[in-house]
Amino acid sequence: MQKAHLKRSRRILHGHLWVFSNEIEENLRDFAPGSPVQIFDRKDTFIGSGYINPKSLIAVRVLTRENIPLDRAFFSNSLRRAIELRRRILGDAAHCRLVFSEADYLPGLIVDRYGSCLVVQLLTAGMEQQKDHILDLLDELLSPETIVVRNDSRSRLLEGLPQYKELRKGSLEHLPVIDEGGVRFTVDPMEGQKTGFFLDQRENRAAFSKLVKQGRGLDLFCHTGSWSLTLAAAGNIRVTGVDSSERAIRQAEQNAAMNNLQEKAGFVISDVFDFLKKQEETGAVYDFIVCDPPAFVKSASKVKEAVRAYTELNAACLRLLKPGGLLATSSCSYHLQKGMFMELLLAAAHASGRSLRLLSLRSQAMDHPVLLAMPETEYLKCAFLVVD
Repeated sequence: MQKAHLKRSRRILHGHLWVFSNEIEENLRDFAPGSPVQIFDRKDTFIGSGYINPKSLIAVRVLTRENIPLDRAFFSNSLRRAIELRRRILGDAAHCRLVFSEADYLPGLIVDRYGSCLVVQLLTAGMEQQKDHILDLLDELLSPETIVVRNDSRSRLLEGLPQYKELRKGSLEHLPVIDEGGVRFTVDPMEGQKTGFFLDQRENRAAFSKLVKQGRGLDLFCHTGSWSLTLAAAGNIRVTGVDSSERAIRQAEQNAAMNNLQEKAGFVISDVFDFLKKQEETGAVYDFIVCDPPAFVKSASKVKEAVRAYTELNAACLRLLKPGGLLATSSCSYHLQKGMFMELLLAAAHASGRSLRLLSLRSQAMDHPVLLAMPETEYLKCAFLVVD
């Protein structure tokens, strides 16, 4: 295994798992993308082991602080620990995130379970090199009927990797169906966003549905209707889901019919900003709104631009809510920190002439744990607000 010496090691010694390209003494061109590497400080003291990619700004990702081989046994033990944590916090959950990259000390690896179907993402060159080991181990540990490889994330391009999708095992002739709080959803692991479903909002959907017992509302950026149908099943509610994706809306409609909720949950194909503008022009008002947009911030350089978009979006929501109405609004952009999120919500309240009271500021579900030494692993903000 090759060695890499760090120019500075304080952050890594404090538990962070990323080494940037300008922090390595050696010439990066001497390393093959994805190859294993031992990490040392300037005094040649061992720090940890991981893998290296000279093509990436994040040149090294740490896998372990122990001086041990990064072999099949290592990955088997790491996967077992991640799976056991989910069993401890969720019991025998039929659907959850089994592996959450750095937060499970397996940077670059995502594994989601939808019943007997596993969806795997290998986001880095180091994990791509371990692909066969990882897929074989998951098959051995969990015996799924279906394994899908969703390597179509744009983050792979930053690693110099191609994008592709692969059905590794089994068939998708019958798509997996999951049950979340008594509401069933069909998941399309090959075509849906992320791995087919937004598992990270599960606990937030359940909590908000306890607050909203009646009235009329909107579910913006609804995807396949997870918020809409959770709310519709909770009480005397009529909700309209809005999304620009025709494929997602058709799936949401099928999910509504599968749960006999089509009279309470309807769906519209539209750009959300255009939809909100038309609603305001017609004088529409609502009792509650869920606003769960995609990440507007793809990099730190785009934060100001994204803040303007988030502010405009939330201000438009606030103008449509009745006094005393409820807003559940989210950002899944890590670069938009909690403090900035609160500030833009305050700016949106000012722009709309409304006042806000915060009921709860929430994060991602427990199967998406946060590594405290790596704030990058906490990305989701979800605020429950009363609008006055």
